Amino acid sequence: MKNILFICFLFIISNSFLNAQELKSPDGNLTLTFKLNNDGTPVYSLNYKKREVIKESKLGFIIKSDIIMNRDFKITETKFQSENSTWKPVLGEQKEIQNQYNELKANLVQEKSKRKISIYFRLFNDGLGFRYEFPVQDNLRHFIIQEETTEFNLTGDHKLFWIPGDYDTNEYSYTTSKISEMQSLVYNATHVPLAAQATIKNLATQTPLMIKTNDGLYINIHEAALKNYPAMCLNVDDKTYSLSSHLVPDAVGNKGYIQTGSFTPWRTIVVSDDAKNILASKMILNLNEPCAFEDTSWIKPVKYIGVWWEYFTGGGSTWAYSDNQDVVIGKTDFAKLKPNNTHGANTKHVKEYIDFASKNGFDAVLVEGWNEGWEDNTAFKKERIYSFTKAYPDFDVKDLSDYASKKNVKIIMHHETTSSTAEYERQLNDALNFMTDNNYNAVKTGYVGPIIPRGEHHDGQQMVNHYTYVAQQAAKHKIMVDSHEAVRPTGLHRTYPNWFAQESARGTEFESMEGIHPDHTTILPFTRLMGGPMDYTPGIFQGDLSFYGDKKNKLSTTLVKQLALYVTMYSPLQMAADLPENYIRFNDAFQFIKDVALDWDETYILEAEPGDYITIARKTKGKQEWFVGGITDENARTAIIDFSFLPAGKSFTAIIYEDGKTADYKTNPQSYNIRKMTVNSKTKLKQKLAASGGVAISIK
Repeated sequence: MKNILFICFLFIISNSFLNAQELKSPDGNLTLTFKLNNDGTPVYSLNYKKREVIKESKLGFIIKSDIIMNRDFKITETKFQSENSTWKPVLGEQKEIQNQYNELKANLVQEKSKRKISIYFRLFNDGLGFRYEFPVQDNLRHFIIQEETTEFNLTGDHKLFWIPGDYDTNEYSYTTSKISEMQSLVYNATHVPLAAQATIKNLATQTPLMIKTNDGLYINIHEAALKNYPAMCLNVDDKTYSLSSHLVPDAVGNKGYIQTGSFTPWRTIVVSDDAKNILASKMILNLNEPCAFEDTSWIKPVKYIGVWWEYFTGGGSTWAYSDNQDVVIGKTDFAKLKPNNTHGANTKHVKEYIDFASKNGFDAVLVEGWNEGWEDNTAFKKERIYSFTKAYPDFDVKDLSDYASKKNVKIIMHHETTSSTAEYERQLNDALNFMTDNNYNAVKTGYVGPIIPRGEHHDGQQMVNHYTYVAQQAAKHKIMVDSHEAVRPTGLHRTYPNWFAQESARGTEFESMEGIHPDHTTILPFTRLMGGPMDYTPGIFQGDLSFYGDKKNKLSTTLVKQLALYVTMYSPLQMAADLPENYIRFNDAFQFIKDVALDWDETYILEAEPGDYITIARKTKGKQEWFVGGITDENARTAIIDFSFLPAGKSFTAIIYEDGKTADYKTNPQSYNIRKMTVNSKTKLKQKLAASGGVAISIK
């Protein structure tokens, strides 16, 4: 009997061993192990340079109602393949991207139900991407996901840079803590005033999630190619240090409506022992599909100003044309309403912005509050809030379009939906035709407040499909899209390069409200920007809002740090967000904003530590010029800027915009100095940065 048991035990071990598959990254530093455990559950683990990154973690799904698809599998086939190619993004941080990986595909079937699933693992030098495929099969066609049971089991009580798990917003401040400290901090993290909130009841966090281990590994968990699927948050077990997928539900609690013959998004784990490599990673882009358009000549970077910040300063400018609170779109004759005389989007004022843009070399002017409906922009309680084709009486669309054209400036359309997306889709075709007819080629969309259809969430499957639909429809009209309050990006700007920027995080506008912490912009590139460019709207020179009236808010940065953000916060859409008169007051510092490029041949991450500091250099696309940006948190520091990225044997003139000797974000934020120096590839500059300060360098 003992011999029989021993033979059975050997068979189990042997069978498990035969199931185990190992995959290495092209450089050999990362190792993925995949197998089925004794329950027939697919599991994976990940090592980096022989150090454990992800412990054995389970994979699979539960399908409604309680159909288990995370156990009782057997492996029917495994396939290995490799790729090493390059591709060129339409707009980007570098002109060419290498796509090199080794792939394992495992086909699985449940022995009793005969249901099938396939799992793809792609191992790059910078991390792991994996996704599920639901193959076409006889006994599974349409189904509803009850939950995805993907795990990311961490190896210890790591440091996290996190925002609370939420179905409707990414606009929280970041908290830095150990996993074990999250529960004591989550109440204060979530109890903040935001336009729409649906916090997850259990302990959870959003992605991209940045992690630093106790032994110095940097790990970033996110997703790539989010299409026709809900966004993924992460449940947190603060006792076992385990993370697991938490999909955003719809109005009736379902997680996703799936048809076989489809894929999930990729789950991504970027890992390195050097924080600079996290920022340099292009894995999420590589996991997205190539560009969907043959002609991309109309997709251009845009540097803009706008009728925007004046609404936040407390100076009195308003989005609304009148003070009447009882307007009805399609019935109210706005020409008969009494103007409030504080409406910012009027023809005369917009022409002043166009003149300033033209004089200073800007591409475009954003105008918010141009269209009917701002008097009563009540979220959730009212469905038809705005017209997207009818302007207020004091905004002459044709005159302004002609005026801007003569000045070689574009006007950026603004479509705030106040999250009545059902109504926006009804008007979308007319709105895009209106834009085409009036020479608009870019639109800023907004989704403030709870979603209509009611009960849906900003990050659920329906809204994920909505954002993609808007980008696709806009492309048919050769229109670029900048979406605010949308689901966080997952690299889809590779597939739809006209969707060239998003907000989807806490941006500059919060400096005028609840505020932004000094370390915020040293965390965002490691979190939100991992998925794609952010329209952060930097460039505020007059940071003390008491300058305008009764507001007591103060910016959390020095003036020079505002300049540096144009380099450290990548986006092909960049706003000079302050009022024109403040740029006239600080015209010498304004020169950097006018000069800085938006599209790049190369990017060099010179220094980086999440939550502390970032220094980045970039080479302008097609030109022999470079720009450097360095920022720090609330602690002053000395940045070490190594100019070895410059061509050897040549000297260049660097214009350095630096914090003044007495600069401090609290007491003296507008203190700065501008100097020139000659640099070459052997130059190493020790540059002092003030508390929440920065440095910006232009090299030609």
